[in-house]
Amino acid sequence: MEYPDLSDLPAELRDAVVERGSLNVYRMIMHSPGLAPGLLKMSDAIFQNNSLPDQWRELAIVRVGHAHRAPYEVHHHQNLSRLVGLSQAAIAAAATGSTEGLPQEEALILRCTDRLLARHTLSDTERAEALEFLTVNQLADLVITVGFYQLVTNFLNTFDVTTDGETDPY
Repeated sequence: MEYPDLSDLPAELRDAVVERGSLNVYRMIMHSPGLAPGLLKMSDAIFQNNSLPDQWRELAIVRVGHAHRAPYEVHHHQNLSRLVGLSQAAIAAAATGSTEGLPQEEALILRCTDRLLARHTLSDTERAEALEFLTVNQLADLVITVGFYQLVTNFLNTFDVTTDGETDPY
């Protein structure tokens, strides 16, 4: 799928793409100019207002990227994971969902992410286990983050977004 001609968009949408480094995901989202502003606002909120520590947020996102076989997502969020200090072992574990050898909190993030991906909910027992390590706010933010990135990976895969032509921002 071709990227939309950004010159055909209103200035505020063109500016939004440029402000975000003109990454291909943002360019492609402009095929939906009516929804793009809300999607960008949600993306910004997940990064700026998320109660999860950055490492846990990225661990969940990389897991979603692998589970949905979305190489674009995996590429960018593995790089972000390294920048925020997620261990190489945790990044590798996100590829498979294996929790072996991970700290309890990271293992929990992967287990919860996988349950949400598979069943779209947590059982009462799983929710109680999660709340032993997470606040209610953090659990809510984890569920929202996983759900948002399911949407993003569906979009990336449907529109075959790649890193071709991007300048790596990391």
